[in-house]
Amino acid sequence: MLITNCQIIFKDKIEKGAVRIEDGKITAINPEIQKDEEVVDAKGMYLSPGFIDIHIHGAAGYDTMDGTNEAINSIAKAIAKHGTTSFLPTTMTMSVAEINQTLKVIAQLMKEGAKGVNVLGAHLEGPFISPKAIGAQNPKHLISPSIEAYDEMVKGCEEAVISMTLAPEVEGAEALIRYLRDKGVMCSAGHTKATYEEMMAAISWGVTHGTHLYNGMSAFTHREPGVVGAIFDSEITTETISDGIHSDYAALRIAYKQKGTDKVMLISDAMMACCMPDGKYALGGQDVFVTNNAARLENGALAGSVLTLDKAIHNVHTNCKLPLYEVVKMATYNPAKFCSVEDHKGLIAEGYDADLVLFDENIKVSKVWIKGKQLN
Repeated sequence: MLITNCQIIFKDKIEKGAVRIEDGKITAINPEIQKDEEVVDAKGMYLSPGFIDIHIHGAAGYDTMDGTNEAINSIAKAIAKHGTTSFLPTTMTMSVAEINQTLKVIAQLMKEGAKGVNVLGAHLEGPFISPKAIGAQNPKHLISPSIEAYDEMVKGCEEAVISMTLAPEVEGAEALIRYLRDKGVMCSAGHTKATYEEMMAAISWGVTHGTHLYNGMSAFTHREPGVVGAIFDSEITTETISDGIHSDYAALRIAYKQKGTDKVMLISDAMMACCMPDGKYALGGQDVFVTNNAARLENGALAGSVLTLDKAIHNVHTNCKLPLYEVVKMATYNPAKFCSVEDHKGLIAEGYDADLVLFDENIKVSKVWIKGKQLN
């Protein structure tokens, strides 16, 4: 199959051209049309690598912590319509047994595929976080960081864990961070009240990422730079919930300018109300009320989002004065690199998986291909 007449979004430019797909792979850029070849006319729209969401709890009325194939398959099917072709189902601060059950399902779907969407692994958010930065996590299930508790949580499915969010200032965190670093698990600081000094120490232990920048972390001030200041003053990566609710667009512009677009990922942090109407839902065993695209607990705390990555790209491109290819990179190549799949996902290049999204100038998704198969 040949997709013609498209604006191809590369990592560092956009060029008009054509892309050939064979056996689930991209096999040629700008080839000649072959006799009897199936041709898809993109009608001048943008062709992007498939979006990769490294932090998403749910969608379509389902939550990762439901711990079932049906739940994760339903989430996958819903977000695929918005261009997300790979993701990390993200857990919540719940019991060790519930997290382990969910990890077993994720490990299974990594091998089998979820409705065709690529489950790249799991992101564990909690339970090793600070009670002083609880956000929408459930305080009843907080646990002090320890190697023993982690091993029990991931028993039988350790290979499924790509990343873990924890609070590095909590007692026991240093030993666990060093342990996870040696195992190749990405350690991310989040739901933390660490000082700048504590965060910089954690980076030396093995923290390489910051969870949902600005949210659930000690803020930047000129005398106490906090976790935000440490993220800005180091080479670690970070992620933003770019819905205009979690962070002001001016704050996002500052972040992208300070970190550079190679060091930031766009995430949804979506919960089960994503792709659903306003109403009452749940997250981590707590009631969530969604009104005007904002998801909040009864106490008013933000509880994830209802964002999709196509909308995040639109928001950033519209409000942050960045070239479209740089915005798309933050939702494709950067997260592919985070998940160590950048050698076959996250770019439009020969030999890469044919995970592709076709969208118009308003980032409205027209077609999605996952390993060369078009979604219905």
